[in-house]
Amino acid sequence: MTGKPLTLLAAILMMATVNSIAEVPRPEHPRPDMFRENWMTLNGEWQFEIDRAADGENRGLTSGKDLNSKIIVPFCPESKLSGIGLGNSERLKDVWYRRMFEVPATMKGKRILLHFGGVDYKTWVYINGKPAGLHIGGNTAFCFDITRLLRDGSNEMVVKVLDDMSTGLQPSGKQARNKSEGCVYTRTTGIWQPVWLEAVGSSFVENISVLPDPDNSRVLITAKINGMDKNLKLTAEAFADGKKTGSDTTTGPWQNQLVLELKKKKLWEPASPFLYDLKLTLFSDKEKIDEVTSYFGLRKVTIDGRKILINDKPVFQRLILDQGFYPDGIWTAPTDEALKHDIEMCMACGYNGARLHQKVFEPRFLYWADKLGYLIWGEYPNWGFNYKPEGYSAYINEWTEILLRDRNHPSIVGWCPFNESGNSAGEIQQIVWNVTKAIDPTRPALETSGWTHTIPYPEVRDAHDYNGNPETFKKHWMNFFSGAPQGPVLPQRYGNHSAANVDLGIPFMVSEIGGIGWATEGGWGYGSGPKTLDELYVRYKGTIDAMLDNPNFFGFCYTQLTDIEQEKNGLYYYDRKPKFDVKKICEITSRQAAYERCEPVAPQPVTISAQPQWKVLVGATQDGKLSTPYKYVTEKPSDDWMTEAFDDHTWKSGLAPFGREENRRIHTPWTTSDIYLRKTFEYNGGDIKNGAIIICHDEDTDVYINGQKVLEVKSFIGHYQMHIVTDRLKKALKKGLNTIAIHTHQTTGGQFIDLALLAD
Repeated sequence: MTGKPLTLLAAILMMATVNSIAEVPRPEHPRPDMFRENWMTLNGEWQFEIDRAADGENRGLTSGKDLNSKIIVPFCPESKLSGIGLGNSERLKDVWYRRMFEVPATMKGKRILLHFGGVDYKTWVYINGKPAGLHIGGNTAFCFDITRLLRDGSNEMVVKVLDDMSTGLQPSGKQARNKSEGCVYTRTTGIWQPVWLEAVGSSFVENISVLPDPDNSRVLITAKINGMDKNLKLTAEAFADGKKTGSDTTTGPWQNQLVLELKKKKLWEPASPFLYDLKLTLFSDKEKIDEVTSYFGLRKVTIDGRKILINDKPVFQRLILDQGFYPDGIWTAPTDEALKHDIEMCMACGYNGARLHQKVFEPRFLYWADKLGYLIWGEYPNWGFNYKPEGYSAYINEWTEILLRDRNHPSIVGWCPFNESGNSAGEIQQIVWNVTKAIDPTRPALETSGWTHTIPYPEVRDAHDYNGNPETFKKHWMNFFSGAPQGPVLPQRYGNHSAANVDLGIPFMVSEIGGIGWATEGGWGYGSGPKTLDELYVRYKGTIDAMLDNPNFFGFCYTQLTDIEQEKNGLYYYDRKPKFDVKKICEITSRQAAYERCEPVAPQPVTISAQPQWKVLVGATQDGKLSTPYKYVTEKPSDDWMTEAFDDHTWKSGLAPFGREENRRIHTPWTTSDIYLRKTFEYNGGDIKNGAIIICHDEDTDVYINGQKVLEVKSFIGHYQMHIVTDRLKKALKKGLNTIAIHTHQTTGGQFIDLALLAD
């Protein structure tokens, strides 16, 4: 891009007024997509204080009081790079920041905007003791016009932050409430993205929407103007390789729409990510009062049957699960180069994109994705949110801010505002999905990744499947698109996961696969890990081949890019060193997919209109009173433990679900490697047309009826899944009293077991 050298030069010049370059962390301009020359970073050393008594206002911390420690912004106090390095040793709630600054001479006479890239979670800002503004939300940028609050010479800025995950109204993503364990990690409190000043004119371009139209070799721009100067005129110019290739001018305040007809047409595609430079100049009469530079890619995303097309081409999306954690910065990359390097690491393994998982990534990451031709699904850290209506407004408002900030990035090819949400999320999922489509109708929107799908007429669907057996994994997903009539649907009380298990003839991907653990000492990976590297490569290849050889998938997402703290299933170690032969991984991942060869896809699915009238023989926790206690032990019993005649009177008694105490769904704690369960139930002896076991398990589980095995499942699944066992159930059941016996074996990670037995 032609604007890049100017960006770096401006950063160097402006930073010299507050600190030397070597002392300022993350010195680059935070918004390459909205760049102005006249800016100044406020990264560096600030005063800091943990307000354990939550009495900072009463103690006068809003102005004129030194705080009791120091911190390096933009790194959170839990991180090493902040100079504090609390980790998860203390759950912070109220914290304060303070620093002094002077407005550079180049900014005098301008409107001054104070920008925050991201502060977790609720932020109050004071300039010279006066309130400058309040922002709620921990994931996206905000700014305040502080012109009227400034004075000549030294100015004081104080920032108060409230970060309280205990309310359930605050989305927190993968931040641990207590200690780092399982798949939640070290927290982030307070400022975690850059802070900077920016000088603008009395009227200025506040934000822009850039809508590419490659079919007609043009780009449509909507610019929002802040300010009411007389005789405003806005000019937009597009440049290709430094040469002007299109322009348009409009007049008037507030909303301005421009159409740039492009003389030179060059598409943005993953293999060739061409970017046009964009310059917007605002005039009042003949005086230039604002200028902002950006860029855009000429590309479109469309849906055709089962396919998601990029510029009318079936690009298979080989996605990696990227959670954006760093050993020394937690949610904050130590350098701009580290952001770029993460993308290059993925591409070196044969991947062409990522799910940005349970985190909103900063604009500079998206900038590098745009530059490198890397496909992105934008997400939101919904974990920690309890889906109560009193929290809806903050959730929806922040997601709207995210869409408005990031919608112009050509690398983003889809949105997904929820991940693995339960039934209680249905209402807000539908609201947020409609908001997403209203703001950005140009990309597919998946209302949630995995688990509970609630949109009646979806554009795209997905599922999560960590089956560690490549053969059964491949067979399951080939059968899914077989074109045969669809079978019984999972009753909704167990979670609306049936939507993910029904082929609707629309684009579909398995958006979490793999998670193969390696070098898991002191941590864990998904399922039973391979014993040798050769075994790992075989499992990895079999899993990836199952995706590549199925022409009905538009892509997949492998878990995950790097190890993170105790979760050790990355392709790289947490410090970004390769765990495996990168070239070998790349060869497996990058070979041509059936989807890219345009092989025939499955016909449109045929549905069965009549669904079974299920009767509960054995209830899960959702069945309430129908769920009765089990007898259980955690040490291996005699070999006949699953038979009717076995005497279990010495076993303990407990209600399912069984699992780790940290899991709030459990009724009976289970923390060992194995658990054996038994109980009896009545069957009236009627004909069985359909039989099913609905089970949520972590990990390998065998289910017996009267001593006969009726189900065997491997690895784990985080939601209730239906397995049809009609033939086996018919053979095992008898009229009167029956015995169900369950063995679940857990290797690493969490523990959980609960099931229901249904018959029709």
